[in-house]
Amino acid sequence: MAKTIYTLVLGIVIGLLAAGLILLIASPARTTPILILPTSTPANLFVHVAGSVIRPGTVILPPGSRVEQAIQAAGGLSANAEANGLNLAARLSDGQKIYVPRMGEAATPEAPPADTSMPTTKLDINLASREQLEELPGIGPSKAEAIITYRQNHGRFVTIEDIQKVPGIGPAIFEQIRDSILVSESP
Repeated sequence: MAKTIYTLVLGIVIGLLAAGLILLIASPARTTPILILPTSTPANLFVHVAGSVIRPGTVILPPGSRVEQAIQAAGGLSANAEANGLNLAARLSDGQKIYVPRMGEAATPEAPPADTSMPTTKLDINLASREQLEELPGIGPSKAEAIITYRQNHGRFVTIEDIQKVPGIGPAIFEQIRDSILVSESP
């Protein structure tokens, strides 16, 4: 009887070892680790809606929003609004001002000249040339070259904050360029 139990236990142990060996052989190779990077969440847009709307002021909208969504976020058009001159389908950008004229008023009232110190479109710091980087505030030829050298030596920037890892670019310069830069999501 003891021999039968011994044989049974030995058979179970050999079976378990064989099953473990089969699983080990059948499992995929683990030579390359999987790197999961955090995704950057696009920043919300702050848009100033003025003129003939119910609640003029600054509204906060998700990226990719349109003029019509900004007007709705400001309570909608007032009774005396003239929206025919507006492109309600136009995409918004951060810091933009939308003016809704009153009936009989010119479509665009006199406004101070636009601030041209910052680019109107964001610059992808993973793809930008030296010349494009030099157009950013506070970035001259040497800092632009340092950004390119950093990219070549360390790879792509994952977040815009990573640009502060470049020698010579600290928090002060980052604050000057933060609203003008982005990082692409794919190589």
